[in-house]
Amino acid sequence: MKTKSNKNRYFYWLRVTLSVFVAVLAVLAFGGYFYELKIFDGQFAALVQRLLVDWSWVAIALLSSVVVVTLLAGRFYCSVVCPLGILQEFLMSIFRRKKATMKNRPCKYWLAIVLWGLLVGGTVVLLRLFEPYTIFGSALSGSIFGLIVVALIMVLVWFKGRYFCANICPVGTALGCLSKHSLKQININDDTCVACGLCAANCPSGSIDIKNKKVDNETCVKCLKCLTICKQNSIYLGSKAKKQVPFSLSRRNFITASAMVAVFAAAVKSGGILAKNFAERVKKVILPAGAGNPQDFTNRCLNCNLCVQNCPMKIIKKADDIYSAVHIDYKNGFCDYECHKCSQVCPSGAIKKISLSEKQNTKIAQAVIYDEVCVKCGLCVMKCPKQAITKADGDFPKVNFDECIGCGVCKQACPVKAIAIEPVEEQKLL
Repeated sequence: MKTKSNKNRYFYWLRVTLSVFVAVLAVLAFGGYFYELKIFDGQFAALVQRLLVDWSWVAIALLSSVVVVTLLAGRFYCSVVCPLGILQEFLMSIFRRKKATMKNRPCKYWLAIVLWGLLVGGTVVLLRLFEPYTIFGSALSGSIFGLIVVALIMVLVWFKGRYFCANICPVGTALGCLSKHSLKQININDDTCVACGLCAANCPSGSIDIKNKKVDNETCVKCLKCLTICKQNSIYLGSKAKKQVPFSLSRRNFITASAMVAVFAAAVKSGGILAKNFAERVKKVILPAGAGNPQDFTNRCLNCNLCVQNCPMKIIKKADDIYSAVHIDYKNGFCDYECHKCSQVCPSGAIKKISLSEKQNTKIAQAVIYDEVCVKCGLCVMKCPKQAITKADGDFPKVNFDECIGCGVCKQACPVKAIAIEPVEEQKLL
């Protein structure tokens, strides 16, 4: 028994150590200090979105890894990889809240079906309101939306533990459906359990039914606290219990399954319609290289603000009343010709992962010189990294539209504000 108890503690503290490591990386990433270990490339919703817009074998491998781990051992993603899940665990350690009692709410399945259907249909506009990684990033970057949602989640944590993870989060719902059939699950040994209730009282997701000595592995976030707190060593992570409810395709189950398929199909179709409607309301705006066009980008960007926090020139701004996704503002800076950090950090494929050479030849905007204001100083000619501006002696400088990429360097160099950077309808590789 003692050996088993030590083994449980080892696995628990290993899980906690990994969670702390991920949390530190998350804070450093959103602080703009360090993002060499790209933990956010492994975020579930971002990976699904990336596969839909920027197909790559790396994304396939990462998403497959999350799915395989969940099928093998359950929702470890929620306690090790998800930054919002780790934040909730930290809050619970501070609040020292009492037993979390909750039911598995069926409405979460319908919410998840609609949100994932809309994503497949072409827009993340609604998904990003519930997606945990986006909420965490928005809050840590100071977005009003993110701060409000995290405040609401803090209230839930105080009263209901990780209720958001168990009954709201679309990622948790999707992984929960896989975890329910995982190879290794949290089980209770009926022969040694004395039903003291200690495990249930400390379960953050209210997944333990101590009366019937059962664990709901669908909502269980695999924090492993129950394994270490059980004085009888009656709880273990192992092969799922042999007592299985036989599959029965009853009329009720068939109708429910059919309804879910119909709702998902309707959501996919609605996603295309919503994407088009959102795109039609988009105003002209300048976007980071690799974003394509404002219409598509507004339906792809998760608004996690990771690019905003990691832009060294601080020209990428958060969503606002003008544009509903991140965008570039040259008011106080320009796009560094030797930088493509935004492309490197974006996990969702909204900003495609392009090389520095591709970025340096991607037209994201267009410089325009107003002769009536220009004093012919020639600073714009000297500063242009693409040598796209020329000037004859005594004449006004001229912009070569086929060479200008719209980086904004000339605008910042101009002493009389005679240069404007205008958006383009579609980015293109020169």
